[in-house]
Amino acid sequence: MKTLDAFFDALRSLKSNSLRSVLTTLGIIIGVGAVIIMVSVGNGAKAKINRLIESMGANIMMVMGGSSRGGGVRGGAGSLPTLTEDDAWAIQNEISSVIVAAPSVSGSVQVIKGNMNWATSALGITSEYITAREWKVQNGRFFESSELKRSAKVAILGKTVVDNLFIDQNPVGQTIRVKRVPFLVIGVLAPKGQTGHGMDQDDVVMIPMTTAKKRILGGRKLSGKLVSSIVVKARSAEEVSQTEEQVKELLRQRHRIRPGQNDDFRIRNLAEMVSTRADSSEAMSLLLMAVASISLVVGGIGIMNIMLVSITERTREIGLRMAVGATAGDIRSQFLIEAIVLSLIGGLLGAILGIGGSLAMSAFSEWPAIIDPKSVLLAFGFSAAVGIFFGFYPAHKASLLDPIEALHHE
Repeated sequence: MKTLDAFFDALRSLKSNSLRSVLTTLGIIIGVGAVIIMVSVGNGAKAKINRLIESMGANIMMVMGGSSRGGGVRGGAGSLPTLTEDDAWAIQNEISSVIVAAPSVSGSVQVIKGNMNWATSALGITSEYITAREWKVQNGRFFESSELKRSAKVAILGKTVVDNLFIDQNPVGQTIRVKRVPFLVIGVLAPKGQTGHGMDQDDVVMIPMTTAKKRILGGRKLSGKLVSSIVVKARSAEEVSQTEEQVKELLRQRHRIRPGQNDDFRIRNLAEMVSTRADSSEAMSLLLMAVASISLVVGGIGIMNIMLVSITERTREIGLRMAVGATAGDIRSQFLIEAIVLSLIGGLLGAILGIGGSLAMSAFSEWPAIIDPKSVLLAFGFSAAVGIFFGFYPAHKASLLDPIEALHHE
């Protein structure tokens, strides 16, 4: 019996019992659809995490000052300013893998606009900070170099600050007061959302660093060239670990820290958090796929059971085929092809269900679902493999029937 003839015979046999065929493939349909939906949801979760990571900067390091001590109480990292603007320029100029090193000063302030006020963070920055953090202005403009040099009283607001101070108003061109000092709003930052630790990146007021030191955040704590932190941007995420070691070595030399002494600064490497979140997301995707794959196995068992019932019902047909010259191989091929066709039909319908379900989930919820063609092909191929695996035993059993006993079967 030719394979093509066996294929058409299988289709005719399945068509004659269409309801049973549909019920048989139901497990495969649900399994393939579930695998595709779960993988799509997992890919969407990874994409969402990647966007969050990109907003923070996967190739960025935060260098902060040391820890203060007083009365037996130790402050947290950055509570004692030990970094300077010169440290930032040294990092930028002496380490080849560094694109930019941006010093900044920061502190908590109360911002007032008319009868509205909001407690937020003031960030005194240079033009390098914008490059390092890849901030974009949604409305207005960034600081000009002349404004940075002459300590101009201009400010750029994050979206959270705008939402709490300006209701249905364009803040650009209006004046706010930061610690009773008037500032002209020249821009609004594009929203970045929260960090991995739940910190709102949009709850900020950016002002020139020279202005911040002289009028808002200065004093003895940040006198001279002292800064709160330095943002270091490496050329790529892969070079972050190596760059971190070079930054650490350079700062120890500049701060004259002898071997065995503790660093008077702290470095936070965002790449570690990136790796952890990526691993967690990958593990969750694999778990979801494993759970969904159980449906395929259950569907395969259903196919095997129905094929065994089919063999019992068609015993006389099998005997007649053998009587007119069909070999055991022909009988085995016929029933194996029927099982494979069932699986492929179920796989095709499952793929349609999975793609449609993923698109519907993405359309009616805020959770992204990204369909991966490889996952569709994998699920479809796995359904064919299920048909071969679970269809072989019934097909082999049919091929072992005795023709004479089969013809006499009632």
